Amino acid sequence: MDRAELAGFLRSRRERIDPAEVGLAVGPRRRTPGLRREEVAHLAFISNEYYTRLEQARAPRPSREVLAGLARALRLTDAEREHLHLLAGAPPAPVPGPSREVRQSILDLVHRLPLSAAFVTSATLEVLAWNDLAAALMEDFSVLSRRGRNLARRAFLGPRPAGRRLYGVSDVDAFARHAARRLRTAAARYPEDPEVAGLIRELRSGSEEFARLWDSHDVDGHPTLRKTFQHPVVGPVTVDCDALDVTDRDQQVVIYTAVPGSPSEEALRLLSVIGTERRDAAR
Repeated sequence: MDRAELAGFLRSRRERIDPAEVGLAVGPRRRTPGLRREEVAHLAFISNEYYTRLEQARAPRPSREVLAGLARALRLTDAEREHLHLLAGAPPAPVPGPSREVRQSILDLVHRLPLSAAFVTSATLEVLAWNDLAAALMEDFSVLSRRGRNLARRAFLGPRPAGRRLYGVSDVDAFARHAARRLRTAAARYPEDPEVAGLIRELRSGSEEFARLWDSHDVDGHPTLRKTFQHPVVGPVTVDCDALDVTDRDQQVVIYTAVPGSPSEEALRLLSVIGTERRDAAR
């Protein structure tokens, strides 16, 4: 435990927080920036005396529970949380589960891409955010529950009318392998998360294909660079596929674009106008 560095780190994080951000009044008696020590102690559910001793580099090593409370009270990022644990001499516990919070800058990016179908997936392939063209090309995710927005569940357990499995994409078998590999990585990264474990159990019991892929223990794969959707209104749409990793959230931004001047670009342009209504009526 590096008491001096820990004290300085806590003090710097405390002083950067606007009291209004945590619901505290900003009165005229505040002479220094940030939160008071007693306010941090209250938010972290620890005694004011103990927190004061931490900032004075006189306290014994804090427990994991105390560190979790401090990380929450001081609104630490994942990197700051890890640094806090290292200073305290207590390696951080595994992150409890995949992040579902999408950064505002990523949301802005998804909605500003012209003539591109874009969406964000979690470590377990749950669709967390999407733009209008992605909804028109694939599915209106806004009317689905969290459960229904999981692409792995859609691939292995979803409806399978002729030609419409997983939106009729040409690479459905390759995506199935990708989904199994991605979930295996998630299971290793979040071993204590009940949602990850529950999803894998559900897929193993409900899909022989997933069980076979899971039991193969494959973790390597090759990205799909191009695929074709069989759309019920505009017909086949061939798109280039790019996936951008958001490493600090363990998420991916998936972007589908068509070759400029191609019939598929015209199809995407039409979909951007008609949206999801005619597609849903055609099913």
